[in-house]
Amino acid sequence: MLSYEYLLSDIDSIKGIGSKTAKLFRKKNINTIFDLIWSLPRDLTDRTDEKKINELQIGKIQTVTVNVKKYNFPRIRNLPNKVLCEDETGKLDCVFFNSHEGYIRKILPLNKKIVISGKIGYFKKRYQITNPTHISVDSNSIKKIFSNYSLTEGINQKLYTKVIEKVLNNLPDLNEWLSNRVLKNFDYISWKKSVIQLHDPKNIKKKGNFLNRLIFDEILSTFLINSKIRKSIKKIKKTRKIFDTTEFDQIKRKLKFNLTRDQISTINEINNDLKSDQKMFRLLQGDVGSGKTIVALIACMNVISSNFQVSMMAPTEILANQHYRLAKELLGNKANIQLLTSKTSYKERIIILEDLKNNKIDLLIGTHSLFQEKIIYNNLGLVVIDEQHKFGVKQRKKLSDKGGKNCDVLVMSATPIPRTMVMTIFGDMDVSVIKNKPKNRKEIKTYSKINSKVNDVIKFTKEQIHKKNQIFWVCPLIEESKKVDHQSSIKRYESLKKIFGNRVGLIHGQLDDDERNFILLDFLNKKIDILVSTTVIEVGIDFPNANLIVIENANKFGLSQLHQLRGRVGRGDKESFCILMIKDSVSENARKRIKILKSSNDGFKISEEDMKLRGFGDLLGFKQSGIKNFRLADPVINEDLFIMAEKEMQIIENNNEDLKKYRTLLKLYDRADILNDVI
Repeated sequence: MLSYEYLLSDIDSIKGIGSKTAKLFRKKNINTIFDLIWSLPRDLTDRTDEKKINELQIGKIQTVTVNVKKYNFPRIRNLPNKVLCEDETGKLDCVFFNSHEGYIRKILPLNKKIVISGKIGYFKKRYQITNPTHISVDSNSIKKIFSNYSLTEGINQKLYTKVIEKVLNNLPDLNEWLSNRVLKNFDYISWKKSVIQLHDPKNIKKKGNFLNRLIFDEILSTFLINSKIRKSIKKIKKTRKIFDTTEFDQIKRKLKFNLTRDQISTINEINNDLKSDQKMFRLLQGDVGSGKTIVALIACMNVISSNFQVSMMAPTEILANQHYRLAKELLGNKANIQLLTSKTSYKERIIILEDLKNNKIDLLIGTHSLFQEKIIYNNLGLVVIDEQHKFGVKQRKKLSDKGGKNCDVLVMSATPIPRTMVMTIFGDMDVSVIKNKPKNRKEIKTYSKINSKVNDVIKFTKEQIHKKNQIFWVCPLIEESKKVDHQSSIKRYESLKKIFGNRVGLIHGQLDDDERNFILLDFLNKKIDILVSTTVIEVGIDFPNANLIVIENANKFGLSQLHQLRGRVGRGDKESFCILMIKDSVSENARKRIKILKSSNDGFKISEEDMKLRGFGDLLGFKQSGIKNFRLADPVINEDLFIMAEKEMQIIENNNEDLKKYRTLLKLYDRADILNDVI
């Protein structure tokens, strides 16, 4: 057996764990021995504190040496069994519920000195310990500091500790994968010693080389696999796309604004990728309203003029429709552009699929259905994926493979992502960033109002409607809840309808797609003035006439989500406003979030602050997506280790090191299943 295979073996391979106990461990998502290692102790119990009976403190876990004097086994059902014990200073009862007489006689034999440890209680003027789990004639086996682990029903702390100790005693000495230049930062501590120290109860609240080394391993394993994916994609030799600036110049003339410096820079980066013989695998990230779609459509036109087909995938039908209209407007008759969604009739769908197969369609826009197996492209040269920050490494790799060797991939995200997260989540891709926004976009003015001032907000809403503007009104809940007193969207919709009549609409997540799209189209076509909504409107839909967004219970949202919601307005050239409604009393963290949002429209800065306040896992969309669940590493807390790993990765790549050295690391951290040829 290879040394790491023991660690990856099933939990029931541990001696003493049968199928029943293994099932209980699996409930905690512990399937292998390696999983068990990362189920870390949450706190400790100190059983070294030995007292005489008259010194015992109620409510504390303490250890005492006693003489066993008498059994009290009542014959009445449901009454507990008791064992009367004493020392020279007093008396103590050991109380047992649901324990057999024979078992009690065995562990507490009469007239013997026994060491007992447990939580001290007091009943009828006598000290007692109920269901003691630590009983022995040997005080050294009990007088220890024990780690406490998170349990599940059916597994007690004693069993859990026993299993962990067995595993730690059998940890293999793995061949070192880290270079000496890295190890010196951690005082050359080995992986095995680091894991043992991680479970040592004395280290529960400590940080040190043992922890940093293990965190670094985890980060490096991710960076290694991302590097390998990048290299494997770059190895693919594709047909270069050949085009000039003619199409670009024509599109620029149709725009009502000048392209920003970042847009032009990004277009040049994408064009260089398209013209090279290496496959493009690029993330285009930009703040809300920064003009990513224009950049993507210019790339589409360049690929089409190179006689390749393009596919653009959006997360929702309404966004796909929006892209379709913009593409028709900018590309005009230069390309055959088609839209494929669930609304496409069967007859139209058959024609589109046939034309696509026969190379009669240049650009196909739609939702996830664009990559079903039955959809066959004749000569696909570019895939554009919009708002797909929830795509993981595996999905992106599969998508790239499906397109064939000549297919470049461009992924867009309107969620500004801090650098450590980009390194982690999109490390398999090249990255382009658009930060500055078109000059015609005015900054959104952001204000906060306490709930009692809602009439002021309604008055301001009336003024905006009088100026022919439209309003988003966002609430956290669909229906009113007795447990949570956030403003419900239905209740707010009904109150606004009394004031504004039928010019108010309502959308939420429980509506089906058809109903939601119908109401959104009514709003887009100005048939309604106020759209009351839950957060379903946060994806990048463009409503240029909406210039006011009211967000109720704003303190309940994260910074990034508030920024995304705010980005639904200010899409045109009108002065735009965001009103954050909050309670009179909110938490200090909530006040910080509101203050940051009021002071900045920079999504990247806001995202960094959000990560500091809420942590990596909670940042918009990423926790729910399950893209990256590190066991130990955190891009906020461990930023220095991420930077160290990035530097090490550059050295590994520059030296073209053989990844076989990292075989064990990749196997252990379950990264190698992404590519079959990693090692």
